[in-house]
Amino acid sequence: MWKKLKATVEHTQLEAGGQKIPAKIYRERRNGVRFSITKKGAIMRMPLYIDTAEQQRQVALFKNWVNKQFVQKQPLREMFAKKEYKTGDSIIVGNRTYQLLVNFTENKTHTARLEGRTIVLSLTTSDDDLHRQKAQTHLLSRSVAQDFLPEITRRVMELNHLYFQKPIRSVNLKYNLSNWGSCSRKSNLNLSTRLLFAPQDVIDYVIIHELAHLVEMNHSHRFWALVEAAMPDYQEKERWLKDNWQSCDF
Repeated sequence: MWKKLKATVEHTQLEAGGQKIPAKIYRERRNGVRFSITKKGAIMRMPLYIDTAEQQRQVALFKNWVNKQFVQKQPLREMFAKKEYKTGDSIIVGNRTYQLLVNFTENKTHTARLEGRTIVLSLTTSDDDLHRQKAQTHLLSRSVAQDFLPEITRRVMELNHLYFQKPIRSVNLKYNLSNWGSCSRKSNLNLSTRLLFAPQDVIDYVIIHELAHLVEMNHSHRFWALVEAAMPDYQEKERWLKDNWQSCDF
């Protein structure tokens, strides 16, 4: 009978600390129950082989646990705080300040355009709050990336010339919650736009980290030796990211 059960995932929202946050509830082949909170939301994993009453009990425990985490930990509240932007608001990214012009339309899609240091956001009223919030974040990220990309590309090339002298195919700025940067085997460097909120030396560390992958596509001792040779105090930059990641977002 158990073999007929299939793993499932339920997408939902939870009320935690007065905020609504996205959540996923996985029912899968596993032995125990596990709760966690990532940058994308709360996650619950529980076995397929428990009855409905026990599943409901575990979900109730999960909701209580998530709420407790949000009440006790301010960084979590900051990370998932709903940002409502309106015309006249400003966003400070690095040494640049952007003014916002927000319009609500009946169009089918959300759009944005950059006019100098003004970001014009056109948000459709036909979408729900959660999807509109996600679209707003990605549109702001895309607009700021357009403005910063030439500067970031120059810095990548400078650091590459100083320490690695490896061919680079492309440099890209994209909104990414799962990491600060990545490097492909085809020599494409991707940096998260969230990194633009960090100090310049921290940005340099992430660039150096990804450039080192052009030599070592791993995190071996040889890789970290390359990073340390280029930036001896790189661990301080890692600590800054671990301590301040929640403030790096749109």
